[in-house]
Amino acid sequence: MFDHISIGVRDLARTRSFYDAALAPLGVTLKYQREDMLGYGSDEIRFWISPTKHPVPADMESGLHFCFAAPTREAVQAFHAAAVKAGGTDNGAPGPRPQYGDKYYAAFVIDPDGFRLEAYCGS
Repeated sequence: MFDHISIGVRDLARTRSFYDAALAPLGVTLKYQREDMLGYGSDEIRFWISPTKHPVPADMESGLHFCFAAPTREAVQAFHAAAVKAGGTDNGAPGPRPQYGDKYYAAFVIDPDGFRLEAYCGS
């Protein structure tokens, strides 16, 4: 349904360091870079990041989060470990989430700007 998502952040260099590490285990890499923009994807760019003076305030009760597809459960685990090591905050260790389905396996982190992220594998 969506073609892409764009977010605004305070510090583009810090954000790049975080997302380079966190998304690599999912097969998502930096595909485009300018002084004022980053673009991540596997085949096509689907996740855009740019600096802004007024990013959306982090709100744990907003319901907003971004879920990235993972090819395997091991990739979910690697995403979580890399994200936390790169400055993210644990928001749910890797594991099954039977409340979402029999095969739902996910991990949750919060990026340095407060965006809630998930990596999910359905097998």
